[in-house]
Amino acid sequence: MTNAPPRPRRIPCGDCPADPRDFAELSGAVLAMTRHLDVRRVLQTITATARRLVGARYAALGVPDDHGGFAQFVVDGISDKQWKAIGPLPRQHGVLAEMVKKAASQRLDDVREHPDFGGWPSAHPELRDFLGVPIFDGGEEGGDVLGALFLSNKTGADSFDERDEELLRTLADHAAIALTNARLYERSRELTIVEERSRIAQELHDAVAQKLFSLRLTAQAASALLDRGEPDRAREELAEVASLAAQAADELRGVVVELRPAALVEDGLVAALRSEVEVLDRAHSAHVTIEADRLRALPAAQEEAVLRIAQEALHNALRHSGAARVRVTFTCRGGETCESGAVLRIIDDGCGFDVEEVRGKGRRLGLVSMRERAAAVGGTVQVDSAPGRGTVIELEVPGG
Repeated sequence: MTNAPPRPRRIPCGDCPADPRDFAELSGAVLAMTRHLDVRRVLQTITATARRLVGARYAALGVPDDHGGFAQFVVDGISDKQWKAIGPLPRQHGVLAEMVKKAASQRLDDVREHPDFGGWPSAHPELRDFLGVPIFDGGEEGGDVLGALFLSNKTGADSFDERDEELLRTLADHAAIALTNARLYERSRELTIVEERSRIAQELHDAVAQKLFSLRLTAQAASALLDRGEPDRAREELAEVASLAAQAADELRGVVVELRPAALVEDGLVAALRSEVEVLDRAHSAHVTIEADRLRALPAAQEEAVLRIAQEALHNALRHSGAARVRVTFTCRGGETCESGAVLRIIDDGCGFDVEEVRGKGRRLGLVSMRERAAAVGGTVQVDSAPGRGTVIELEVPGG
């Protein structure tokens, strides 16, 4: 068992002849990491790249929080089903804690023989040899630890060697840059969204509020004219009321369009749905999956309605149904262009409910808002449920 101290060198070990393949693979790895600006995707790319680069069976990347755990933890080399079975995110303990706290690399022949080894959950894969490398802010040792790469079970050998460690340390330097850039991009986008919402709020106050104020005054004038027995002039004022109301409605529609969810603008509907499902799958005990067709963009109003209804239906299924599995499907009718419309289904195996009884008692579980959103874009929402057999919520929107 070896415990390698940190070293400032960032090239393949001096005792080993440099292998051109190392540089070629490292170059490809760096390019792969810099393709994305979404933090989660960057973390996943770093993890998969590290596993492929050094030839490991399993890889993970943890981003520590300030409470002895990990704010984010991604893995590569195990199935989604197995990762789900393992349970909650790991805490910083044992070998992982030592590596993060000491900000030092670890290269072990058998992680199970380390004095701080504390075991793992029953569904966890059996790990043997271990290689761990911190990712430092700015790529310089001694800085803050942005994350830590963990690899285990070297393929084609009994353990990792010095060349593997040097390659991974070099990758970690570039990973620090990619991760920092992605974080800066997300913060910049968040600030942009906040600034844009502030601008829209000001426009709402200046334009819509002013028109509503004028509308109120005009309506009062019409009422006064009627009291004085001047119906013709009152009609003129009421016509102005109708005009002001129409203008205010147009202003509000413009604001609604500008407040379109950023995920739809940046990534498109299918990507936004997938992202929503991935987050919910990790956050809840139920297994949440999605099957979605590739498609061209739907009209903006339809895309927002689909996303909002999906969010509402998923919230209901995960909070109220007690479901073990929730499945989302999104299909096109008429090819990628959705010429004949698109259909969204949220299916759960939960407790179900009596639709008529719920409607009669006024407990609508968001069904009214879903139907209103659908109707606004020419669509329909159908609910199929009964006690003991789960629920299917189906949204259909018309083709373009």
